[in-house]
Amino acid sequence: MIELDHVTKRYHGRTVVNDLSLTVASGECCVLLGSSGSGKSTTLRMINRLVGTDAGTIRIGGTDITTLSPEKLRRRIGYAIQSTGLFPHWTVWDNIATVPRLLKWPETRVTARVGELLDLFRLDPALYRGKYPHQLSGGEQQRVGVARALAADPDLLLMDEPFAAVDPITRDALQTELLRVHRGTGKTIVFVTHDIEEALRLATSIAVMDQGRIVQYAAPLDLLEHPINQFVRDFVGQRGIGLKLLSLRRVGERIRRGESATGQPLPADASLSEALAVMTAQRTDRLPVADAAGHTVGAITLADLVR
Repeated sequence: MIELDHVTKRYHGRTVVNDLSLTVASGECCVLLGSSGSGKSTTLRMINRLVGTDAGTIRIGGTDITTLSPEKLRRRIGYAIQSTGLFPHWTVWDNIATVPRLLKWPETRVTARVGELLDLFRLDPALYRGKYPHQLSGGEQQRVGVARALAADPDLLLMDEPFAAVDPITRDALQTELLRVHRGTGKTIVFVTHDIEEALRLATSIAVMDQGRIVQYAAPLDLLEHPINQFVRDFVGQRGIGLKLLSLRRVGERIRRGESATGQPLPADASLSEALAVMTAQRTDRLPVADAAGHTVGAITLADLVR
């Protein structure tokens, strides 16, 4: 658990984070969402003491972070940024192995962990272990950057707009990878972005920030359906809100159990927006639905998407 208790940060007399309080439960992916200058990146950097606080307390797992040395604290926290921060003259293997080696892990354990992470991020060790960052695509560099952040198996991962500099197709793939990693590991993640679509896709909770304060802290669906004020309403965007809502609801919520349909079944955990896309592509208003084991358990219709 991460607790920020009345935290304030000032630069040259200007308050950039203003009396901010926030609790992130273990296993959550909390997205700090806001425009440039809202204080979200500064808030993230205060958690691992890259930036000091001027007031307030930050606790991780109940421990005040100021009671730990910055080096010890940061070795417990994974950190991934937009530019990846990879060491250019080190191989992919050595980049990922950085923190475990600093922690003096046995080399056999380092080898096992780096191999595990390369597999996790679908980077074939035989092809990638000896490559250097300049030999990788932007998406591959980001994968290596996130793998390095996870190398020492930290309970907490901080991510500062890590996918902002890649193309939309690569960004979509990286978001999918992060979702898979989060579901598979249960890591607590704090993720900074200014992109509402990215926030809605990744977050279990979203903190909308403005002028150094949290305006609203809510689950993605609650944020869309119950914005607290006009600022949040404008930020999440009322235009296209129907499609955003479809992206958050699951097929399993609208299934007609026991009914049938023709075609390839949709997974019950697919979003309603995915169902709409498939219906449009196949020119149908009815699709079968399958459970996690692949067994058809019902159907969903076009009318169900807006019910």
